Amino acid sequence: MDRRQVLKIGTAAALLTGSKLSIAQRAEETTDVVVVGSGGSGLTAAITAFDAGAKVIVLEKMPITGGNSQLSAGGMNAANTVIQKQKNIEDNWEIMFQDTMKGGKEINNPQLVEILAKNSSASIDFLLSIGGDMTDVGRMAGASVNRCHRPAGGEAVGHNLIHTLRQNAIKRNMDVRTGSRAIKLLVEGGKIVGVEVQDRHGRKYNIKSSAVVLASGGFSANLERVTKYRPEYAGFSSTNQPGATGDGLDLAAAVGAKLRDMEQIQIHPTQAAGSKILITEAVRGNGAIMINREGKRFVNELTTRDAASAAVLKQTGGTAFLVFDQNIRKSLKQIEGYYHLELCKEGATPQELAKVCGITDGDALAETIKKYNEYQEAKKDEEFGRADMPRPIKEANFIAIEIRPGIHYTMGGVVFDTQTRVLNESNQPIHGLYGAGEVTGGVHGANRLGGNSISETITFGRIAGAQAAAYAKANKKA
Repeated sequence: MDRRQVLKIGTAAALLTGSKLSIAQRAEETTDVVVVGSGGSGLTAAITAFDAGAKVIVLEKMPITGGNSQLSAGGMNAANTVIQKQKNIEDNWEIMFQDTMKGGKEINNPQLVEILAKNSSASIDFLLSIGGDMTDVGRMAGASVNRCHRPAGGEAVGHNLIHTLRQNAIKRNMDVRTGSRAIKLLVEGGKIVGVEVQDRHGRKYNIKSSAVVLASGGFSANLERVTKYRPEYAGFSSTNQPGATGDGLDLAAAVGAKLRDMEQIQIHPTQAAGSKILITEAVRGNGAIMINREGKRFVNELTTRDAASAAVLKQTGGTAFLVFDQNIRKSLKQIEGYYHLELCKEGATPQELAKVCGITDGDALAETIKKYNEYQEAKKDEEFGRADMPRPIKEANFIAIEIRPGIHYTMGGVVFDTQTRVLNESNQPIHGLYGAGEVTGGVHGANRLGGNSISETITFGRIAGAQAAAYAKANKKA
């Protein structure tokens, strides 16, 4: 039985555990497209390239597929979608473009942001067409319209997304290899012609290919690299899975790829204090407020992540509390997971909640909630200008989760163009090399809006897969 037969037998297992993918070994193989990374962007690129007729191999260094995408909680931003229209939500790509540029402090590449916004609706259509659930719509921080699409009931988007992509890869009997680290991009005549791979047993082999798609993610779990660019983040923990170490950036840099915005590292304001669990922005989007230890609001809860994080760090102890009620709890299924993890505390009254949480002034908390409810009813936040206040906080028991900022996302990465071609220091394409997802830079600028990561993942993953397949067809190896 040759390697390909072994790999096909092991594909379904590989998409979950990779249990059979390093049995056979030979010095060199040939394919059309190699995709490095099996998160949302990698699997999307692989499926797209496969459906375009390319022979595809997916490499994943970790023992399980999914990357950071499987941890994604909030949702996927998209404008002018069929789901929005069903819910009578008016939106268009221009508004999404403006929100994204503003959130990124205008240092984003506007051409890439335009592609993100213009193609977002089609990316929702793509996911719906392959069995994904994007039927719930809410709002994430920095958005001026409800455009964050997620599974019914507000469930976490990551599980549904990766499950859908895995099932589609299995359906296509795709060649997906976990425990397989890309250690070098192969170059001949100035073109990328494949990848050197190291399997889980340390054995090395080459895969020759016409095109390579880098979809290897960012480096938020590599604290040494994070503090190289941002020394002030020393001591912070990360919300990322342990494979997010930036290997793809090293692969690209070794063949002359240009990098940008490497110092633009996002701190997420709501990591559960004392853990690595991310509390989704959707909790705030569905109505929660942020309270300090003195029982007072201190920021517009739906401001951008960088501004919210900075505000939390200024509070006593460098932490704060998400405060909400049973009605908000019922509106978002993800909250039940936080109960399961014992992150939620309850009180029958604001004063009782304050006592349980260590908030020093229970009467101040009660007054804060009362004022917020008045603002919510009047649809005008007199203190912080929060535009979207979908629900009051009235239904006992009252609930709180203590939060603090954590390292969450790296906006910088390899420079790529509108065709997802990775560029060199002279801003010329490195032929045969494409990029998608967090390994790339330029889409988000100085700050990523919640919901834009999954949107980027699908949109640029689809473009990269299609472009790589077309390039491979035109430059097919014998």
